[in-house]
Amino acid sequence: MFNYEVKDISLAPYGLEKIEWAYRNMPVLRAIEAELIKSQPFEGLKISVSVHVEAKTACLARALARGGAEVALTGCNPLSTQDDVAAALASLNIMNVYAVHGDTEEEYFARLKKTLSFGPHIVIDDGGDLALLLHSEMKDLTPNIIGGCEETTTGVHRLEILKKEGKLAYPVIAVNDARCKHLFDNRFGTGQSVWTAIMATTNLVVAGKTVVVAGYGMCGRGVAMRAKGLGANVIVTEIDPVKACEALMEGYSVMTMDEAAPLGDFFVTVTGCKDVITEKHFLMMKDGAVCCNAGHFDCEVSMKDITRMAVSSSELRHNVVGYKLSNGRTVCIIAEGRLVNLASGDGHPVEIMDMSFALQAQSAMYIATSIARLPVDVYQTPEEIDNRVAEILLKTKNIKIDELTDEQKKYISSWEF
Repeated sequence: MFNYEVKDISLAPYGLEKIEWAYRNMPVLRAIEAELIKSQPFEGLKISVSVHVEAKTACLARALARGGAEVALTGCNPLSTQDDVAAALASLNIMNVYAVHGDTEEEYFARLKKTLSFGPHIVIDDGGDLALLLHSEMKDLTPNIIGGCEETTTGVHRLEILKKEGKLAYPVIAVNDARCKHLFDNRFGTGQSVWTAIMATTNLVVAGKTVVVAGYGMCGRGVAMRAKGLGANVIVTEIDPVKACEALMEGYSVMTMDEAAPLGDFFVTVTGCKDVITEKHFLMMKDGAVCCNAGHFDCEVSMKDITRMAVSSSELRHNVVGYKLSNGRTVCIIAEGRLVNLASGDGHPVEIMDMSFALQAQSAMYIATSIARLPVDVYQTPEEIDNRVAEILLKTKNIKIDELTDEQKKYISSWEF
């Protein structure tokens, strides 16, 4: 019998519908799952999973359980959990589920700790909150851990800092950096899901508006590209001179946030840093400007500043709060400054997450089946795993690609002409 903490178990039928819809559109993960069921690589292993609890991640968690693992699942963001999906997974009685939408910070961390308390051998993280606990107040669990997987830029950054400081306690595969992840999930997934969420939440037109995108990494590229495709005038703010030049060459205006603040109609932060939009920027914004965050944590758009400086605030529309400032203008914040595409939407498109979660499942299997325990380090996803995901996807679409002949292989591997 498995344990669960969900908002309402009677919501399970609605969640099961979502899960099955996602599953039917995830052919790569289905192929990997079939192998897991047959080989049972996780038999006897416990896996703690902290991800956004929605339909696509439910398919990943279920695949791990079907591959023999004892799974404990929780969220990685208090506002991204879909209660019907959490209830659905709990109703299946194949894993422990601790996930409730709208948790306080205290409740959120309590569920993270509960997910780790059964002593995992593998951890699958989204943003590094499990790693944070395992390198602080739950250090005693790390000797049991044979490896972990991390699928976000923010999480990998945290792990690289731990490695640099000599504090990393277990080996981790940086799934985020796999080509089949950052080229598709970060760019096309973020780009589409962010604007789907913004448009559905606000019901405002994007064409003809000025959009300010803070950060021009892979996620920022996707957000800017889709805004441009919707007819917006796009401004990019950056701290990296090379990325700034890249944005300029892509046809975007590049300036500081101080310069952009009075011009924007929509602001989207995608930096992974804190205090990107602060008090001085809010005071310069147009009346009705809409701000949201597509980075992992709710500190890029400073909620601390705007709640302190607001004369009054009210919910203008579901998930949109208007903060009236002393200058008489109102700035609108979507989803409390949390990850907009999940806190105010369904997250990345199903087919995009099919690739990302196939990488996660295979990386976990790689850790579980390694002949010797991996030395402590942050590893890139093995190239064969990356390529296999792409090959399976092409096969499902009946697409063939060219192969090098032996003569071509010899030619490109030799310094002689």
